[in-house]
Amino acid sequence: MKPVVGMVVSNKMQKSVVVAVDHLFHHKLYNRYVKRTSKFMAHDENNQCNIGDRVRLDPSRPLSKHKNWVVAEILKKAQIYTPQSSVTSTDSTNKTD
Repeated sequence: MKPVVGMVVSNKMQKSVVVAVDHLFHHKLYNRYVKRTSKFMAHDENNQCNIGDRVRLDPSRPLSKHKNWVVAEILKKAQIYTPQSSVTSTDSTNKTD
């Protein structure tokens, strides 16, 4: 098997991630290109992957019932949105009447 590139869709497990890999193929009957998505469970030794990261997976020996892939490298980190905290003035919080 050759290495595949996909997007991390879940990292809720310890040392494991679920990676969605898209591929296009030509449908002969409809004469259109069709996109299919495959999900692979992969081993992430240091828990570095977050949802939305683009990663490259390498095949490995079976590590568990569903894990046959290892995260080789993180190609692009996802931008994590952090909302701006509202700025409060110290005058309104330290009022003494």
